[in-house]
Amino acid sequence: MTIQRVLLLMLLLMWLLHPCHTEMLFTRAPDLRSKSFGGRVSGNDGKTIHRQKRGWMWNHFFLLEEYTGSDYQYVGKLHSDQDKGDGSLKYILSGDGAGTLFIIDEKTGDIHATRRIDREEKAFYTLHAKAINRRTLRPVEPESEFVIKIHDINDNEPTFPEKMYTATVPEMSVVGTSVVQVTATDADDPSYGNSARIVYSILQGQPYFSVEPETGIIRTALPNMNRENREQYQVVIQAKDMGGQMGGLSGTTTVNITLIDVNDNPPRFPQSTIHLRIPESSPVGTAIGSVKATDADIGKNAEVEYRITDGDGTDMFDIVTQKDTQEGIITVKKPLDYETRRLYTLKVEAENTHVDPRFYYLGPFKDTTIVKISVEDVDEPPVFSRSSYLFEVHEDIELGTIIGTVMARDPDSASSPIRFSLDRHTDLDRIFSIHSGNGSIYTSKPLDREISQWHNLSVIAAEINNPKDTARVPVYVRILDVNDNAPQFAVFYDTFVCENARAGQLIQTISAVDKDDPLGGQKFFFSLAAVNPNFTVQDNEDNTARILTRRNGFSRHEISTYFLPVVISDNDYPIQSSTGTLTIRVCACDSRGNMQSCNTEALLLPAGLSTGALVAILLCIVILLVIVVLFAALKRQRKKEPLILSKEDIRDNIVSYNDEGGGEEDTQAFDIGTLRNPAAIEDKKLRRDILPETLFVPRRTPSAPDNTDVRDFINQKLKEHDTDPSAPPYDSLATYAYEGNDSIAESLSSLESGTTEGDQNYDYLREWGPRFNKLAEMYGGGESDKDVS
Repeated sequence: MTIQRVLLLMLLLMWLLHPCHTEMLFTRAPDLRSKSFGGRVSGNDGKTIHRQKRGWMWNHFFLLEEYTGSDYQYVGKLHSDQDKGDGSLKYILSGDGAGTLFIIDEKTGDIHATRRIDREEKAFYTLHAKAINRRTLRPVEPESEFVIKIHDINDNEPTFPEKMYTATVPEMSVVGTSVVQVTATDADDPSYGNSARIVYSILQGQPYFSVEPETGIIRTALPNMNRENREQYQVVIQAKDMGGQMGGLSGTTTVNITLIDVNDNPPRFPQSTIHLRIPESSPVGTAIGSVKATDADIGKNAEVEYRITDGDGTDMFDIVTQKDTQEGIITVKKPLDYETRRLYTLKVEAENTHVDPRFYYLGPFKDTTIVKISVEDVDEPPVFSRSSYLFEVHEDIELGTIIGTVMARDPDSASSPIRFSLDRHTDLDRIFSIHSGNGSIYTSKPLDREISQWHNLSVIAAEINNPKDTARVPVYVRILDVNDNAPQFAVFYDTFVCENARAGQLIQTISAVDKDDPLGGQKFFFSLAAVNPNFTVQDNEDNTARILTRRNGFSRHEISTYFLPVVISDNDYPIQSSTGTLTIRVCACDSRGNMQSCNTEALLLPAGLSTGALVAILLCIVILLVIVVLFAALKRQRKKEPLILSKEDIRDNIVSYNDEGGGEEDTQAFDIGTLRNPAAIEDKKLRRDILPETLFVPRRTPSAPDNTDVRDFINQKLKEHDTDPSAPPYDSLATYAYEGNDSIAESLSSLESGTTEGDQNYDYLREWGPRFNKLAEMYGGGESDKDVS
């Protein structure tokens, strides 16, 4: 056993010196009849491998990856102790890659790798070895399993998951503040050598940042890094294997680091004094200007709040912080007056709203500035002494009486004179007037409280030098009452007395009204204008009175109506009174005093008609008048108009014919068969389309002989129509289609008139009647005109 241990140690030493040459020896012990395995291999724990009965004695083969030689890479050798070297044994290899990646020499048992092997693809291969007799093909050794393990070499560089990282860190952070951690991976075997041992270093970004070699944590390396000086940093980190030793592979990544803002800068006004101007006429709330303090920080760290802390204009001005622009807007708080004060001074403070307690040591996070505001003079309109005026005047004052005076002044330093006027839209009746110089309002028409108790006027004040600058003030005029109206009956009283009335009987209760409105209220007194033997008045002392009878019995046949004058007076000064006459009718009543009939109705019944009858008569008269008017209109419409409007020139006259006749089916208008056949003359028939003014009995005319000349025929027809009132009207078209036997004038066409004009004589036109006089004048003197020319 000692010799075997020495042998194994020698084999192990040889393998270490030549790791690519490994042998597996198969030996048979004579006494144990078992295979033994020897080689340059030992167990992982360094102990000698003990033989096992009828088993392979073997261990792992080791093979370096990425072989670069030109020949096949030698892996190891399989050998059996029964191999005499005569080639009787055959070695067979099976398993992962057998025959392709790994091949074996059948005679010698040498194993080779046919190509380069990458451990990152597969770290080990499991194969099976077997030795058989070539002649009998029987195994001389049982099949056994062994492993070819690929030894790693440093052929993979470290890689980062991301090519670029983004990280942030607050500015002003202390040294060593963690920013971000980056981690690289190496595909090499971490359990074999240092191929996968990674060390981190910083290639770019010093001296601002550093990296921990083992963990890859990036930390700040400088104190008080200020974002306002520099915001962005780019750091390049290297990861190198082999523990960072020379010859190791490396990979890099970029980390973009941004400094996050913190409130480490107070606001600052760019100017210590700011000057602003504003017109004195600016209304309350007007923005004068703005102030702004700059802050190097951003976001909420730069938010500023403005306030007025001191100055002589704290009650006149206000400041509002504009959030979107971070400006302080100064506005007018109260009305300004250039004549009162022209300059104001304010102390404005700007302070951060979000202060970080860690940076209190950097000083107060606020700043102040002085704002001087100059008030500019503006030509202001006049100013009244009051915002409104109330004048009271009695309604009985005389015309031209001054009821009150309005006063206004020019607030400017120039003190321009003021002119007053009334807005006539508020005094349409022109009851009042105003003195333009002193503003005194006086009456120009009488006042009457009973018509209008209040007058609302508007007075306009304008500067004489600048009439466009005006001011208005309301003036309320109250008209005070004066006892200038006498009391009157409150309503119209329809009073009657029964014929069977007794003395002292109440027939009517009366009351009165007065347009005046005395301070103590209305008080009326009732009395009779003279002593009346029939009736009397009893004052109830409550502004009412009772009318009583003074005797028994009345007769409407003797006196049907009584007139009772009643005097009504008031108690104001001066006392006003009026006399109202009460009409009392005498009526027939029943035993209970209910009126049955009065003398007025009895008198009307026998004398005239009832109201219904009168209305019926009026309606009949109106209907008759309408009928007459319509008849006259129709008669005027059918009145004939002359055909020739002008006797001077008929060629330029246009005659309108509104009567279209009865159409083709109207055969009764006139008959043209006479012209076509003069022998067939029928009795004349009246026209159905018009109504003749005078109806005459149609008369027959003798028919013309067959050889009658056309001219004679036409002359005869013309005479008949001139004397016949029932002839067709002027607006009717008569067609004469009969030309007769012959014409001595030959053709009447105008185409040959130029050659035959001298041979024609138109004097016969004068014989045709007054209707052809115009044609006779036009054509009758043709020869004379021609001779003259």
